[in-house]
Amino acid sequence: MGFKNFLPLLLLSLLIAECASRPLYLLPSLAKAGTKKPLQTSRPFNVAHRGANGEFPEETAPAYMRAIDEGADFIESDILSTKDGVLICHHDVNLDDTTDVADHKEFSDRKRTYEVQGMNMTGFFTVDFTLEELKTLGAKQRYPFRDQQYNGKFPIITLDEYIAIALNAPRVVGIYPEIKNPVFINQQVKWADGKKFEDKIVATLKKYGYKGSYMSKDWLKQPIFIQSFAATSLVYISNMTDSPKVFLIDDVTILTEDTNKTYAEITSDAYLDYIKPYVVGIGPWKDTIVPVIDNRLTTPTDLVARAHSRNLQVHPYTYRNENQFLHSGFHQDAYLEYDYWINKIGVDGLFTDFTGSLHNFQELSSPLPKLQ
Repeated sequence: MGFKNFLPLLLLSLLIAECASRPLYLLPSLAKAGTKKPLQTSRPFNVAHRGANGEFPEETAPAYMRAIDEGADFIESDILSTKDGVLICHHDVNLDDTTDVADHKEFSDRKRTYEVQGMNMTGFFTVDFTLEELKTLGAKQRYPFRDQQYNGKFPIITLDEYIAIALNAPRVVGIYPEIKNPVFINQQVKWADGKKFEDKIVATLKKYGYKGSYMSKDWLKQPIFIQSFAATSLVYISNMTDSPKVFLIDDVTILTEDTNKTYAEITSDAYLDYIKPYVVGIGPWKDTIVPVIDNRLTTPTDLVARAHSRNLQVHPYTYRNENQFLHSGFHQDAYLEYDYWINKIGVDGLFTDFTGSLHNFQELSSPLPKLQ
């Protein structure tokens, strides 16, 4: 049975399993090394941003499985923690926008206000729920203009479950976990062994065999990029793991969560020189590379050129197919956007909500060599 045909049955089994409170995921694959089709390395990486979240609620098992089915090279996830110290896949530190927590009256007293990245935020936060409690919530689609039929049907998954999905893929698929809001998590969650959030993430990755520098034999067997907006976290883990790391970059006016620097300072030559020994690349918001005015692209900055001159890869985010996300010059055509960024700007990877469309574009414009 093909993987695509298997997906509907898989979704049904997930729902049945959830109702029966049974484990939802298989243990990592026991397939021998070398028996799976390898990771492609001849064209920019197709990074499934929170899975195929243009189709399924983000960071759920179906979103990741769909992305694999559609040709993702890497599946990306944000890692946070529960109250009881379990690592989970969830983008926001609060639960309001992407779960049905508001419908669970038993949790109505959990609403809190915290300071996150210098701003007060009110809502329901992952750090105030145990994993058992979070598993009773259903994920929902973030954007109202996307398919809502799966709202409430799939649970939040753990880092272990996310890894299992990648390792059980029918070909080699990389993971791209983000150390998300480490300052906040380390303030709110304390582990009994005294370890930090970053320690726990690295220990989990090592447990499943993720190791090796970029393009090494070990890395090609189980590809991974570890990402974070917090440079201090990437520096901190540099002595724990040789897995490649990517420094994320936001709008140039925003302050980093772990320093008093803006991302304008972070993108300076001096800072790129500082971070270069610790990372293999940067992951900028695409409007930081090419500023936008009135929904139109302006003159590109030299950020990509300066990164490449330091042998740093550039993996921008986020590419979305919907008209409201496509700048005017692309005439509502996602393929034109991919062509611009890959062939004119020269990026090395793209975070996309629509894995299938990027894969199809690359298959048409730069098909893989026959051996791959």
